[in-house]
Amino acid sequence: MIYLVEHFYSIQGEGKYTGTPSLFLRFGGCNMKCEGFGCHETASSGEDVLGCDTVYAVNKEHFSHLWIPIKQTQELLNILNLYELPESVDIVLTGGEPLIYANEEIFVNFLKALDEKGHKITFETNGSLNVDFLKYPVYKKCIFALSVKLSNSNEPLKKRVNGEVIYSLTSNAQESFFKFSIDAESINLGLGEEINNIRIHSPSTQVYCMPLGGSKEELQRNTEPLIEFCKSKGYNFSDRLHIRIWDKNKGV
Repeated sequence: MIYLVEHFYSIQGEGKYTGTPSLFLRFGGCNMKCEGFGCHETASSGEDVLGCDTVYAVNKEHFSHLWIPIKQTQELLNILNLYELPESVDIVLTGGEPLIYANEEIFVNFLKALDEKGHKITFETNGSLNVDFLKYPVYKKCIFALSVKLSNSNEPLKKRVNGEVIYSLTSNAQESFFKFSIDAESINLGLGEEINNIRIHSPSTQVYCMPLGGSKEELQRNTEPLIEFCKSKGYNFSDRLHIRIWDKNKGV
């Protein structure tokens, strides 16, 4: 079963295509929790849930009321008709982790339909799950923003970094880039070396570093130290424009 949590038309707030008008579809489910990011979300029960800044798309136990089951490809395609969209607008598939549905027929057919309509498709993925590029060649036409998790996520190394998957995604996709979330406290704790060890699997792939933060206040606190880090390493600094503008608001 495929679950969709939300959809919205906005601008891309992160990475290489920051500022680009994009239709976002956020899918429910993930193979990680990333509680180290320290973001909190209040469930309908009133319980405080710890995780990443989209924990409501990860934790079905507490946020199942937001998870919409999708049974047909057309249900996803109908979403495009809800907005006044420019022709062939960029489509961003995010989560959670959208690639948990990579082998689902509904999902693959949706990608094929988007491609036929001329849309540029970007996956925002943690880079730990592979796709079958031979069986589903539509993935070769997609862009992969690889948010490979670092130790500050509190996920175990073997779970968050898979060199074979990183190599497969970056060597088969039409385009790819790394997108790391970094907080000021972790900059001096070996994150630079961690990134180097990840880049070994795809050394020519561009690196974008974003300040960690689920709120404007936290984002600002991590921004200047990260800019200095990027300057020292030669990496691209990526703001999180949506948080900078709309703070904690969802669906913008």
